[in-house]
Amino acid sequence: MKARIIVTLKTGVLDPQGKAIEAALRSLGIEGVDGVRQGKVFDIEVSAVDSAAAEATLRTACEKLLANTVVENYAIEIL
Repeated sequence: MKARIIVTLKTGVLDPQGKAIEAALRSLGIEGVDGVRQGKVFDIEVSAVDSAAAEATLRTACEKLLANTVVENYAIEIL
């Protein structure tokens, strides 16, 4: 079973990398970008009986390794 996990910073958490990307876009002449928030995407294949079991496994992976839940949110999508 394939899944995608998207990890993003929580609202209100400063994102210096996002600010650097935003500044770089402006320096390249790309206009109309009003804000950038940087995140992570994980495409994972998981062996599970059903999507509920896969989601439970992936939630554990996020809580223990893939996301710092103090400052990051994550979303799991079963593909």
